[in-house]
Amino acid sequence: MIVVMAILLFTAAGTLHYWQGWLFLLVYFTASVVITLDLMRRDPALLERRMRGGPFAEKEPAQRLIMAFVSVGFIALVVVPGLDRRFALSHMPPAVVIAGNVLVLLGFAGVFLVFRESSFAAATIEVASDQRVVSSGPYALVRHPMYAAALVMLIGMPVALGSWWGLLLIVAILPLLIWRLLDEERLLEMNLPGYRAYQGRVRYRLVRWIW
Repeated sequence: MIVVMAILLFTAAGTLHYWQGWLFLLVYFTASVVITLDLMRRDPALLERRMRGGPFAEKEPAQRLIMAFVSVGFIALVVVPGLDRRFALSHMPPAVVIAGNVLVLLGFAGVFLVFRESSFAAATIEVASDQRVVSSGPYALVRHPMYAAALVMLIGMPVALGSWWGLLLIVAILPLLIWRLLDEERLLEMNLPGYRAYQGRVRYRLVRWIW
């Protein structure tokens, strides 16, 4: 995946002289490897669940459509900043770029905490036969901490790549994230015992004190 991201990014940029791109790929790759190695050692079952992802892995037609759009949006988050670099459409100070990489790392840290707390955080919308409601750790703050962490990471990506235009893509991706979240809640309400009671205890879905 990291090789594909690099090809998309530097092809769009039309140059390898793009320090923001190299720094972002280093941060993204390092964080991904750390989490993967942790799952290999601690929870290989969860790693297997995470490896089955993408539009074709989803069972519900709505989720296949959502994930198809999300996949396009993720690719755009890499390509648009590259095009921005090629045509010098916008400029971010180095300090802001560094802050973007910090957001990416914070997003990965949130994902790491979710994986530590729940072994059922699959990449697809499903309910395992032995699954239970997890209400501790980040799940005590919001009902969908994985999506919250992903949102922080997605916001950080175009900033880390130095692109204001890329940041505008979040406006298009956020409704897809909310659509997926609400559809997942519908499935959990119907198929996961205790989930309705959990909803009553933890009011906020994505952002604490807001929604």
